Amino acid sequence: MKIHGLQKMTLLDFPGRVACTVFLGGCDLRCPFCHNFELVDGSAPPVMDDAQLLAFLEKRRGLLDGVAITGGEPTLRPDLPDLIRSIRALGYAVKLDTNGNHPGVLSSLLEENLLDYAAMDVKNAPEKYALTAGLASFDLSAVRESLALLRSYQTEYELRTTVVDELHEPEDFHGIGELAAGAPRFFLQAFTDRDSVPYGNFHAPSREKMEACAQVLRQYVAEVQLRGVDL
Repeated sequence: MKIHGLQKMTLLDFPGRVACTVFLGGCDLRCPFCHNFELVDGSAPPVMDDAQLLAFLEKRRGLLDGVAITGGEPTLRPDLPDLIRSIRALGYAVKLDTNGNHPGVLSSLLEENLLDYAAMDVKNAPEKYALTAGLASFDLSAVRESLALLRSYQTEYELRTTVVDELHEPEDFHGIGELAAGAPRFFLQAFTDRDSVPYGNFHAPSREKMEACAQVLRQYVAEVQLRGVDL
């Protein structure tokens, strides 16, 4: 498997773990605010293969205890389960980031108990999902199925939305909340710009707007926290 990026240590990407973050290329969404669009469009060259990653992890045993796998969209990779099995065989816990659009893969990973933690994006309210995902249309059935799967297994998980001033309003979080109902925790993370974001003219929401969004969402999810906001 080609690995398109490796952050060798993070205290942020995997709650409760000292982890590294593995970036896989490819995605079926085209979110216009994506921070990792070079992974989406294939312009980021691989930095290593799975054998080199496993060799790195072998050397870091005792220093790291978790591996966060993100993208792009990792569930597009048919060899993802094999990679996770190899990582877990070295004694690491595994976290998966996903857009929830491939519930069959998620179900297989959960059924085999290959995930210690999952983080799933909820892009927006249903009526604005396609716009926020950068697509002409979007069938929410796969996302709904993935949410149901996460609720039905014992694997720890979180949901999250990247809040973009031009794409989200507080009232949208009623629709987001209806999708997310039953989740143990939900994180709202403020958009931050960088060179790889594919479209310009997006901005971070104000702290007040983030708080207003969180207040709406707390009607549906008990634990709602903000990320990327100076409180």
